Amino acid sequence: MTSTLDPFALRDGDAASDLGPLPNDLPVVERRAALPPGFVAGGGRCGIKASGRPDLAVVAVAAGADGKRTPVAAAGVFTRNAFAAAPVKLTKAHLAATNGYAAGVISTSGSANAATGPAGEADQVAVAHAFAATLGVRPEATLLMSTGVIGTRLPVDKVATGVGALVPDGLTDAPDGLLAAAEALRTTDSRPKVATTTITLHDPDGLAARSVRVSGIAKGVGMIHPGMATMLSVVVTDATVSPAVLQSLLRRATVRTWNQLTVDGDTSTNDTVLLLASGAAGTDEVTLGTVAAATLGAGIEAVARDLARQQAADGEGATTLLTCQVSAATDDADARAIARAVVSSSLVKAAIHGRDPNWGRIAGAAGNARLPDAAVLEAAGLATADATARAGCAPTLDPAKLRIAIAGHLVFDGSLGGPVPFDRAAAREAMVGDEVLIRLDLGLAAGNGEAFGCDLTEAYVIENSEYTT
Repeated sequence: MTSTLDPFALRDGDAASDLGPLPNDLPVVERRAALPPGFVAGGGRCGIKASGRPDLAVVAVAAGADGKRTPVAAAGVFTRNAFAAAPVKLTKAHLAATNGYAAGVISTSGSANAATGPAGEADQVAVAHAFAATLGVRPEATLLMSTGVIGTRLPVDKVATGVGALVPDGLTDAPDGLLAAAEALRTTDSRPKVATTTITLHDPDGLAARSVRVSGIAKGVGMIHPGMATMLSVVVTDATVSPAVLQSLLRRATVRTWNQLTVDGDTSTNDTVLLLASGAAGTDEVTLGTVAAATLGAGIEAVARDLARQQAADGEGATTLLTCQVSAATDDADARAIARAVVSSSLVKAAIHGRDPNWGRIAGAAGNARLPDAAVLEAAGLATADATARAGCAPTLDPAKLRIAIAGHLVFDGSLGGPVPFDRAAAREAMVGDEVLIRLDLGLAAGNGEAFGCDLTEAYVIENSEYTT
């Protein structure tokens, strides 16, 4: 007999254990290109890709009435791969040299410029100088990203020519400019990824409410398993905020969104997410610990979350977005660790592709979960000592309290002894669609978390078996 227990019901006395989709109190996001005031963007071709597709993207500070571009607050989070690419190293150095200010971002697609040694690093410096010259700023005011095949050098002359053709005349504050940049970021992505939201902050007098926009673009659907970063993403806002506060907000948003994304378990050499704030909205400066900081942070997180979901849904060879939401954990860190372990499991991913409600694979993946390292935990808000003590430890999980639901069907309830009867045919039918939701209720406390992945298909293997040939 099939269990009549509602998998979306609350446990008595435990308001944190809802097994339905976790509530999302983030601002509403629209999947459209929309630049905040103070920025221009564009995309073009410089001949890196043999296909002739767009391979050069630029997002820059708009020129003032005097024709000059004044650097604005900027922040970045990057891969910690030991083979970090030349653009990652150079961008980190530029942010350090300017104390967190930048006038533009350039991304080349088709060559990762990773594992290319001193020559590749010199190539990246040359690109920075060419880009800076077109913007009329110092090279240190530029931020750089690259994506593509590892071990190949950038064709610097082609890139310089392409930059000269695109900047400044090919840049615009119209939606088409940001969409063109998103298109030029792509490698194996099947479609560009854009997101925007609007929040409300106050002016310096605290009297008038002003609309503030947060918008972003992203790419990356293979070699995706970020550790404190994303694949490639640029997020911009017209809020007024210092580089230090911007960095804090970005780190927290990244840990809760892109760090919870996986396609294949491989962390890239080029992962970079950059956040710039023009201040053009004329709001009061956002400071940490305020309502304004929470509001802006929510806007950044909303855009990052939506871009991450777009990336997961477009994973190489994927047919289904896989979302795992965990509630009633000891705390949010435990919940996120378990959610990511589930969506990272190749066995779970394969079961999702086959529409197989195999809860045993989910339980096994949850039981194998481990918390991330101290840097990730600290970025998420844990105190240094707590983060250090818990890094790499197993989250708290009691099988006797665990409940699992797949696509709305309760399949396991530890309080009832474990497996529960369910209509397998109905569950399989419910798994047919663009997204499958797996829900775990740990029955312990009030911690919540989620992670995003995709199914594992034959197409993924085929695409990556011939990636460089």
